[in-house]
Amino acid sequence: MSDLPPMGAVILDKERQRISFRVFAHQKRVNLLLRQGRRQRILPMKQELPDVYSLTVEGRGRDLLYKFQVPGEGDFPDPYSGFQPEGVHGFSRVVDHRSFPWRDEGWGGIPQEELMIYELHVGTFTPGGSFGELGERLDYLQELGINTLEVMPVAETPGRWNWGYDGVFPFSVNHNYGSPDDFRLLVDRCHQRGLGVILDVVYNHLGPEGNYLPRFGPYFTDKHQTPWGAAVNYDDECSEYTRRLVLDNVTHWIRNYHLDGLRLDAVHAIRDDSRPHILQEIARTARDLEKELGRRLVIIAETDENQSRLINPASQGGYGIDAQWLDDFHHTIHTVMTGEDRGYYQDYGSIEGFEKVFRNYLYTGEYSRFWKKPRGSDGRANPGRQFVVATQTHDQVGNRAQGERLSHLVGFGRAKVAAGLVLLSAYLPMLFMGEEYAESHPFQFFSDFSGELARAVSAGRREEFSQFGWQEVPDPQDPGTFYRSKLTPPGEWDEQNRSMFRFYRDLIALRKTHPALREPDKDRLEARVHKSERVVELTRWSQEEKISAWFNLGDDEFPLPQEGRSGRVLLHSEWEAYGGKTAREADTLPPAAMVVYG
Repeated sequence: MSDLPPMGAVILDKERQRISFRVFAHQKRVNLLLRQGRRQRILPMKQELPDVYSLTVEGRGRDLLYKFQVPGEGDFPDPYSGFQPEGVHGFSRVVDHRSFPWRDEGWGGIPQEELMIYELHVGTFTPGGSFGELGERLDYLQELGINTLEVMPVAETPGRWNWGYDGVFPFSVNHNYGSPDDFRLLVDRCHQRGLGVILDVVYNHLGPEGNYLPRFGPYFTDKHQTPWGAAVNYDDECSEYTRRLVLDNVTHWIRNYHLDGLRLDAVHAIRDDSRPHILQEIARTARDLEKELGRRLVIIAETDENQSRLINPASQGGYGIDAQWLDDFHHTIHTVMTGEDRGYYQDYGSIEGFEKVFRNYLYTGEYSRFWKKPRGSDGRANPGRQFVVATQTHDQVGNRAQGERLSHLVGFGRAKVAAGLVLLSAYLPMLFMGEEYAESHPFQFFSDFSGELARAVSAGRREEFSQFGWQEVPDPQDPGTFYRSKLTPPGEWDEQNRSMFRFYRDLIALRKTHPALREPDKDRLEARVHKSERVVELTRWSQEEKISAWFNLGDDEFPLPQEGRSGRVLLHSEWEAYGGKTAREADTLPPAAMVVYG
């Protein structure tokens, strides 16, 4: 399929306003419907190849609005639409992807081992929820010390707000956040400041409202089932067009928007029995783009299967993905601190798990009570740069009934300890927006569907949480659920917020500057658990230096052993600057506290 001409709307000649339109449609006839002002015109398209229709128009403007018409079925937006200014049901708009005046010349990307990721949702990160407002907050993010933004999906979704995982136009920038050039300007500004941008993309399903792909052809298949119904068609009849769409999408975001990589949502729900697997082709596409563009790219997979096959190179039978989320690390921290044991948390909760999960998956083939089968593979040989860890993510916060953040559940002191476990690990750390100052607002699941679907989503959300025993569930369709999830502006922070921010800022700086912490080298790491005291001891070293850290997850003071306290105190979570009352040197570690020596 690599020799197939470009799909969608492509500007061939700006001066002559010459534009080609092309669509895959498993149909007998397809027309192009153009809208200019109040006038609409229907133009028959030619069958260029089996199931591929095309037409070139000239002299009708460059920002045309259009749909594809399937006679007898209706008029539908372009599956390759670059912008839906009127929403998921409206006309697609032709986008000129080559006219933006980029100023990021010389940008080479960020080395993977140096990634310091910050996950955010554009709609709730700022009061107005736009690309432009986000661009005004880059000073803040740089002061914090992160170097890479991971933006939750920006593909067009129904209504006024959505997490982004209900997108139905994978090539389109969500009009609620701004225009395609607004997103480009954000990325450009980030690169000029030394910040990378990774985009969250969804290739395991499309949303339920505005999903017109089935009108064009078999983009989905009943051969496999997923939590969202029929699977995306990667290995059934006409699957070559679905695969082409996904690989074109990878190229689209990286080339047209200068993105530094992609985070692939829930790849365990991508069903593909063909060879090569679509994930392997995504990785290969990224490597080809890396060579073509001359800058570093990173592809990160979300998965709950603990399969190192994803991140192993093709020469070892793997898919060649650069990194994956390590949920076992989050689950171990969360359950040990909260005591929660329902749903998939039932497989965790033992503090001894820290001795393993600092260097490997926790489940490497052991039986899972939740999955009712053995789970995982051995990831000891995979370097730390291939795993992303966090104490909070959009999933782990927003997929709680009330959207409580970790600081709400375990308190101010223990939230700092959890941050230390992540940021001093030999993995790639990721923060979720707001955790760096102990945001008081929740992050809840919100949507803006219409009709019967809106009622079904509200009811389904309540049913979904029955496994955790949560009875009170905010209605995702209530506008208040969205507005409650917006971040508190820095001007409204209290002293505890400011103390937590200082703690995160200094902890990140320590990781970035200390020789024993800069490299995510889990071979030069030892984790030891003092079970009865509920204390985790972590040692990391380089050729030149060593750090030792203790994390007190218990309720009593812990006497710090003299033999492990070489050097001076580099950071203590209970220093006054961080909202505590501890002097700079101490022989005991208070409960809900951490200390680093080096």
